[in-house]
Amino acid sequence: MAGLLSGLESLGLKNLENVGIFDKEKKEEKAKEEAKVHEAPVFSEEDFIYDKTFKCPVCDASFSSKIMKTGKAKLKRTDFDLRPVYEGVAAEKYDVLLCPRCGYAALGRYFSFMLPAQAKLIKENISSNVVLTRYDDPTYSFEQALERYKLALACSVVKRGKSSEKAYVCLRMAWLMRSYREYLADQDGDNKELMDSLLAQEEEYEENAYNGFLDARGSEDIPIAGMDATTLDYLLAQLAFHFKDYQTCSRMVSGILTSPSANPRIKDKVRTLKDQLAEAREA
Repeated sequence: MAGLLSGLESLGLKNLENVGIFDKEKKEEKAKEEAKVHEAPVFSEEDFIYDKTFKCPVCDASFSSKIMKTGKAKLKRTDFDLRPVYEGVAAEKYDVLLCPRCGYAALGRYFSFMLPAQAKLIKENISSNVVLTRYDDPTYSFEQALERYKLALACSVVKRGKSSEKAYVCLRMAWLMRSYREYLADQDGDNKELMDSLLAQEEEYEENAYNGFLDARGSEDIPIAGMDATTLDYLLAQLAFHFKDYQTCSRMVSGILTSPSANPRIKDKVRTLKDQLAEAREA
């Protein structure tokens, strides 16, 4: 059967007689379909969290709390104070577990451990007075997350928790404030006043975390807040540098660099910090 372009030979265009007239369009459509297959999937914050059931150690009630899916989100970077930054989700918003019945709140790491005397203190000082906010949204807002953190810190104080627990709550509250600031920086509108307030709060929480961890280092056994000695000293060195406590920073840096058991990667970071410390002292 003759092709649609047969007869072009007489016009000197024999090479075009068997060309498919829709070949180009088909190739373009195929290329577009292949490109769609290789496009990175678009995730929302809801994709990185799920509801999990917990049992309150204070009132024995079962409740559901939103937590982050382990390994789902991609790590973008780690900040100077060990804050992990993920794509698509502010992980700090989902660290606190809060019992909606009695108001007991704590970071997941500390939630389940409760002495009878501590439960009594929570009931007397938290449960009998607290008025909780009801959450119906599929995700926690930054304001809701901060409210949960404040309850966690209050509970830690009331139950006379260790310095390391209160310090760790403060550290993660500082992370939350930073995440909130980064979120606002990507939004339209004038948010300068709020961002300045968040920065001030971040610094206050971070300073309390620093002082709390310093106290814990001298009074508690390792691991502290899940950190081994090298990781804790590295965090303290970074926080000391941040708050211009150069003497403490130098002491932590020296201890890590002379430790035979220190992680080589942390040692490399500490050498960089040592150079920064030398420059700061010269300035």
